[in-house]
Amino acid sequence: MSSDDFADVLPRIAQLSTAMNRGRVAQQAMDATGLSLDRPGLTILVTLATAGTPLRIGEIADRMQVVGPHVTRQVQALEQRDLVQRVADPNDKRVSLIELTPTGAEAAQRYMTTVLGWFRDAVDDWPAQDRADLGRLLTKLADDVTTKLTEL
Repeated sequence: MSSDDFADVLPRIAQLSTAMNRGRVAQQAMDATGLSLDRPGLTILVTLATAGTPLRIGEIADRMQVVGPHVTRQVQALEQRDLVQRVADPNDKRVSLIELTPTGAEAAQRYMTTVLGWFRDAVDDWPAQDRADLGRLLTKLADDVTTKLTEL
């Protein structure tokens, strides 16, 4: 892909990002949680839900591409609302892991169901191979971009 090809794609990536983060879909998904959450707090819930396992603060920060103190403050606020809890790391009792409470897991699931439903509806009339290609290529792009960013 040439630089010109990327110049054509970049506005589309920005368009998708805006739709996901600031558009009606994002607001509908946030409303679906049934909670009044800010975006960083919700992102932590989704990060934990998609991880499928409790994570250290640093792991959450890495996955969100933010600094640890920011996550620590957000986790404390989520703990106060009984959306996450600290558990001992089975490999190192000195370390706490963060996991979703049932209420936090339900909120994250409602959010993800809304977003995934929107995506499913948007590509529902695409041929199966196009949907499979989209999933494969988005996974590859996200993995490769994340790898490059960690090298910086």
